[in-house]
Amino acid sequence: MTDTPELDDRALNRATLERQLLLRRHDLTVPEALTHLVGLQAQVPNPPYLGLWTRLTRFALDDLTELLERREAVRGGMMRGTLHVVTAEDFLALRPVLQPVFERAQRGFFRRATEGLDLAELTAFAAEKLDEKPRNGTELKALLAERWPDRDARQLLYSVQYLLPAVYVPPGGTWGRGGSVPLTTVESWFGRPLPAEKDPSRMILRYLAAFGPASVKDVQAWSGLTRLAAHIRELRPQLRVFRAAGSGAELFDLPDAPRPGPDTPAPVRLLPEYDNLLVAYADRNRVISDEHRRITNTKNGMVAATVLVDGRVAGRWRLDTGREATAVEVEPFRRLDDSVLAAVHDEATALLALAAPDAPRHEVRVTGVAAGA
Repeated sequence: MTDTPELDDRALNRATLERQLLLRRHDLTVPEALTHLVGLQAQVPNPPYLGLWTRLTRFALDDLTELLERREAVRGGMMRGTLHVVTAEDFLALRPVLQPVFERAQRGFFRRATEGLDLAELTAFAAEKLDEKPRNGTELKALLAERWPDRDARQLLYSVQYLLPAVYVPPGGTWGRGGSVPLTTVESWFGRPLPAEKDPSRMILRYLAAFGPASVKDVQAWSGLTRLAAHIRELRPQLRVFRAAGSGAELFDLPDAPRPGPDTPAPVRLLPEYDNLLVAYADRNRVISDEHRRITNTKNGMVAATVLVDGRVAGRWRLDTGREATAVEVEPFRRLDDSVLAAVHDEATALLALAAPDAPRHEVRVTGVAAGA
């Protein structure tokens, strides 16, 4: 027997939605939201904008773009070795902690391609060229090919992108701007180097504030770091401990963090691709079933834009930009009653007003499973 309280998936769901600002829209500034969320994944430019829109009472596209242009936020490699939009302060504080993730990825993918090469020399050369001026991948690859003509320049470029902490220069990578985005070094962009601090303890506490309660495996899945159990053991005296009702896994949380009751209402929300909610846990059953995850997550790592109904993924959606109309196409995974469909329609209509204000016509289309009774 144990006195450790249990939390089932529904209790975890409501706690998670509260931390992720998804039980209601919040009156926060963009920097405040980014800080609380520890950033938003940004494999492609638009999702962080929609992730903020679905969480905040007041948000305009320029709010994030201007923050990036003022260097108060930045797009660069962070958790799991993937691109995120984070505040400048968080990039500087947390990127050194995450460096082992990038080094492990480089070894895993490109060890053979860089065997016998001095990696410190490689990153120093790339840093020198990016300090001269921001350069996109094609430009940097050409310089690498010139310096190491007997190596595969494409794999050298990927190695640099893993090993060298660098940031993407706006307006590339902002709303509606895809393609190859110039890179520059942290020193050039911020006028100061990254600190040497690599202790993950502060980052773990930040994760629990934004995603808890969570297990050691969850923290590792979110961050990409390994062997965090020892760090969490050191933090344990200042944490609240729970047990997952299904798996029995230990879950850790900040003592005073909000954990709303399982009957707390959860509104319909449209989440963008790669949203935090879908990528931040080893065990994602609190928000999505294994069956639905096989639909939303592809083998090449893509995560679809999803529809939340009563706090769980109940469908996916996409923005269809046509000549005659711009539409939000919603594909439910089950029948939705009329009240839920009305809420989906309202959210989609508001999203269209943000994302395509100049479109000749807006449409909301429900496809796939027949809706209603």
